Amino acid sequence: MSAISLSTAVFQPLTYVYQPAPTPARATLLLLHGTGGDERDLLAIAARFGPGLNVLSLRGNVQEGGMPRFFRRLGMGVFDEPDVIFRTHELADFLGKVAVKEGFDATKLIAVGYSNGANIAGGLLMLYPGLLAGAVLWRPMQPLVQQVPVFAAPRPVPVFFTPGQQDPTVRPAATNAYAALLTRAGYVLTRRDMPTGHNLVPADLDGAVAWLEANFPAV
Repeated sequence: MSAISLSTAVFQPLTYVYQPAPTPARATLLLLHGTGGDERDLLAIAARFGPGLNVLSLRGNVQEGGMPRFFRRLGMGVFDEPDVIFRTHELADFLGKVAVKEGFDATKLIAVGYSNGANIAGGLLMLYPGLLAGAVLWRPMQPLVQQVPVFAAPRPVPVFFTPGQQDPTVRPAATNAYAALLTRAGYVLTRRDMPTGHNLVPADLDGAVAWLEANFPAV
């Protein structure tokens, strides 16, 4: 699955919870928490997306002051980009293995990420543009700014993109540039700017559920 040869890398497995759908699933939700969350942090919202989906919820392998994250940062809003790249490859490698272990279709993964989780999902969109079937990015920031790869979606991949209008962690210009970058790469963005800060609001979940139902209907 790797876009770049990493034959000498030592990847670690991620702690996870897997919940299979009660009937054959049309897709698998990949839940990715924010800073300080864990593999159970977003499980409560998974049911809102409907019973016909598998759920795979992960815990990031990085610790920051005892708080789990998916990659290191150097300061607020400043990412350790080499670590972003490494952890994105580690995640992609893990997803291929856990799909075989748990028996779900790795081509039907829909990421649902908040904050740091949205940003590692963005790493997959940039470094593995064919991996995700879709993505929900709640309060996203562009994960790679100094080391932007050349990438293009191999098909129209839908993305639900929800910045906070009063979010102090990211400049509006940076959000606009990130949205434009994904759009140029062929991703189909549904953008909803929320009248809030970095926190999630009910409209984030309501919008994501409606987006998923429209783009991944039950058959």
